[in-house]
Amino acid sequence: MSLIASLAAGVASTDNPVADFSDTPWWLSLVKALLLFVVMVLSVLLVTWFERRVIGRMQQRPGPNRVGPFGIFQTLADGVKLALSEDLTPKNADKFVFFLAPIITGSTAFVSFAIIPMGAMVTMFGHRTPLQLADSPVAVLLVLAVAGIGVYGIVLGGWSAGSTYPLLGALRSAAQIISYEIAMGLSLIAVFIYSGSMSTSQIVASQKSLWFIVPAFFSFVVYIVTMVGETNRLPFDMAEGEGELGGGFHTEYSSLKWAMFFLGEYVNMFTVSALATTMFLGGWQAPPGIAAINDGMFNQGYWGLLWFVIKLWLFIFFFVWLRGTLVRVRYDQFMRFGWKVLIPVTMVWVVAVAFIRGAQLAFFGDNIRTATVIVVGVIAALALAVAWVWDGKRAAAAVPVPRPEEIDPFAGGYPVPPLPGQRLLEQIQQGHQLEATDREATRA
Repeated sequence: MSLIASLAAGVASTDNPVADFSDTPWWLSLVKALLLFVVMVLSVLLVTWFERRVIGRMQQRPGPNRVGPFGIFQTLADGVKLALSEDLTPKNADKFVFFLAPIITGSTAFVSFAIIPMGAMVTMFGHRTPLQLADSPVAVLLVLAVAGIGVYGIVLGGWSAGSTYPLLGALRSAAQIISYEIAMGLSLIAVFIYSGSMSTSQIVASQKSLWFIVPAFFSFVVYIVTMVGETNRLPFDMAEGEGELGGGFHTEYSSLKWAMFFLGEYVNMFTVSALATTMFLGGWQAPPGIAAINDGMFNQGYWGLLWFVIKLWLFIFFFVWLRGTLVRVRYDQFMRFGWKVLIPVTMVWVVAVAFIRGAQLAFFGDNIRTATVIVVGVIAALALAVAWVWDGKRAAAAVPVPRPEEIDPFAGGYPVPPLPGQRLLEQIQQGHQLEATDREATRA
């Protein structure tokens, strides 16, 4: 009971459940929302150019290099081309839903970014306000809820087109996103336990002494896998398999409607990357060595925005790196991995984290660094022991089993060809020769 009481006390220890917006008038929130929208749209333009240039270098080709210096305006030119291209609607489409679906996908992608803290308290137009649009005691749940609503845009877009391949792509994408949202939510529970809050600002504040990537390292790995699956990016973009589905759920879309799906995908990349930064990498806080300089000078003011952007773009580069190096996996294997591996293992991990956190609070108090080093060391030792035993079993299983030199190809009822080093039974061969001789005699 004392261990459970200590855990409950740690979870309830947060005095201020949300960020301080007491000196933030409504018009300043409107200005921050407008700035956030403009920055995200410009970031999508930039990341498209960045992705094509980086993948071009990885594949030993130049990438866009004609429109503007280093091809920087190529994305802008593509946007103008999309806006001026013909907007086609299939004859059998449900026109209202066909028009509504890309709006749902494009608009919901921006909502989640509103609760991400991008810096400390700053002065804007004479008011002290956090570099965050909004906060809530359950802010992270808002992100997961909005992600679930965004699935409707994909499902409705594929269904309303009145075509087979978009419908199949929509069903694939919906099943994939819903499945990996479960593992994503479970991976974040460990962070809630360590921070004692679901508020993004408080989660960042609780990582002042130690980033949660260390005690919740397994949750971080699971989140990385799920965020790639959540955004339908390579190697998990089975909903857009060109060889199987033509183009996926947006096959029948063109012009600005297709651009809205495109915008939603890339904004979602920024959203899941920002959430990973907030939950596991200390958010806007400087790296530990830099944060200790001059009593945390580099964690004050607008410095936090710099560290947040650097961490965010490291995740964006990770997305691009995956696309440039890995091939698409098979859909059934990916879904099997999510339901039979990720979800069960993550549930076990959440229970383990609850006991680990309870033990830390009961025996080590607020000294989270010492407790984390001891716990991580024990877990690493156990993992190495399990890996050593597993490798021994695998080596034993890899011992070649002696194979008979002669086999009967029809012993199991079906013709089975011999393996290298084997030969058919002589009587089987002789029987086949006699049958061939009889057939020739009959023909003669």
